[in-house]
Amino acid sequence: MTLIASTMRRVQSPRGHRIAAIATPIALIALALAVRLVNLDQFDTLVFDETYYVKDAYALYQAGHELEWSDNANEFFEQGDPRGMTDKPSFVVHPPLGKWILGFGTAIFGIDSVWAWRFPAVLVGVALVAVTYFLGVALTRSVLWGGLAGFFMAIDSQAIVMSRTALLDIVLAMFVALGVAFIALDRRDAPARVVRWLQSERGMPVFLWRPWIMAAGIAFGCAAATKWSGLYYLAAFGLWSVVMDVVDSYRASKSMKSLVGLATQGPVSFVLLVVPAAIAYVASFAGWFVSGGYMRHWAGESSDNRVSWMPDEWPETWHSFIQYHVKTYEFHVGLTKDHAFQSPAIEWLLMLRPTGFASDTPAGGYVQYVSAMPNMVLWWAGTVALLAGLFLFGRTLNPTLGMLLVAIAAGYVPWLLYPDRTIFSFYSIVYAPFIVLLLVYLLRWLAKGLPGSPLSRDFRIANGSAVAAFAAFVVMAYVFWSPVIYGFPVAEDWMRLRYWLPGWR
Repeated sequence: MTLIASTMRRVQSPRGHRIAAIATPIALIALALAVRLVNLDQFDTLVFDETYYVKDAYALYQAGHELEWSDNANEFFEQGDPRGMTDKPSFVVHPPLGKWILGFGTAIFGIDSVWAWRFPAVLVGVALVAVTYFLGVALTRSVLWGGLAGFFMAIDSQAIVMSRTALLDIVLAMFVALGVAFIALDRRDAPARVVRWLQSERGMPVFLWRPWIMAAGIAFGCAAATKWSGLYYLAAFGLWSVVMDVVDSYRASKSMKSLVGLATQGPVSFVLLVVPAAIAYVASFAGWFVSGGYMRHWAGESSDNRVSWMPDEWPETWHSFIQYHVKTYEFHVGLTKDHAFQSPAIEWLLMLRPTGFASDTPAGGYVQYVSAMPNMVLWWAGTVALLAGLFLFGRTLNPTLGMLLVAIAAGYVPWLLYPDRTIFSFYSIVYAPFIVLLLVYLLRWLAKGLPGSPLSRDFRIANGSAVAAFAAFVVMAYVFWSPVIYGFPVAEDWMRLRYWLPGWR
């Protein structure tokens, strides 16, 4: 314990803090990259929904929009031969930005290597770890605790699997985390900004220049341009930002006149957030507008194909664009096809049905599985932290807790409304960073005491040791479930030891 305390003092010294602030993100990025590159080409076939996104991404760089592929296209594509690609535009149900990002590997290096398919996802996953770290530092004002959040995210099993598979959800998670980080930066000086405005006696504050809000709008727009579920975050944090502006005004003025902020700052914040988001979203379809794509000329084929509520003077392209989105929406709300690994959202907090991505049975009684299963020590502790966080927020109205709870709710609660839809537990990757950050935020309180109620030195050392022991258990869980992360061949009996619940098999 004396050694722990001595180490903490060295890190918290001014010189130690500067070194840690530089070394910690570098070390986390190196760790995240290393654990995501292990055995990256273990499965040299298109796994799970890679069969859609990898080929769509390749087509985007070839034609500017997605194309249809022949029925046996996977067989050729996995051998480095794109002959299965046709010249017919394909109907796809997700916007193109995530596929543009995932596709740059095959655009540069071709499709001969599995590394070219998946390496962009690796880089996005590493970026997610970095954003989690910096957001953790911003929320805790501590390199140590921000570093712990980044470390947990770096070795989380689900985050690793999602970073090693060319699916859109890891891109979505990165943009969402980036947007929340920008919201946190906007909030950093918000109370003082309101006080300064009120002291100038200029009436209720209306801030027209908020670059971090605009940056958040761009990030959330990019999230929506990857998957539409990014819109939940745009809406949630648009409301959160306005509510917090009103709260800041009330605390500074102690007057109910602060509610005027709903009619003043509210519309301004809406414009600052939503307009950049809309621009980012539409810009992601540049290839569709320029080179053509599914339904690109739909409105020009018949006057009946035009959108009834849009002015006829608007370009036919925009009518087609809206009609394409209507068709996409109809697909999403009607998606009820059964899948062996589908999991309603009510199961996600306990992770009762992780998604299996790949499997094989090599000779010798061995099996290979890849499953998007979180680090269960971390995930179950995060579920407990979520319940504790809800209780503590009700007691303290701590704004940091509130922001993290909003971030979790925006990624989780909407899926509870669709119990019959075909959805999967790996969708939880979008709010996994906030589960980790909430857990670390509460562990920090455990180690140091609640605000205004610091612990004694002995309790701090004891609780800090408990946090270190918990981190060690998280590391052991990463090692224990590594065969399921990387698809290592394992004897079937040994693999069964890693599937504790019936839904995990």
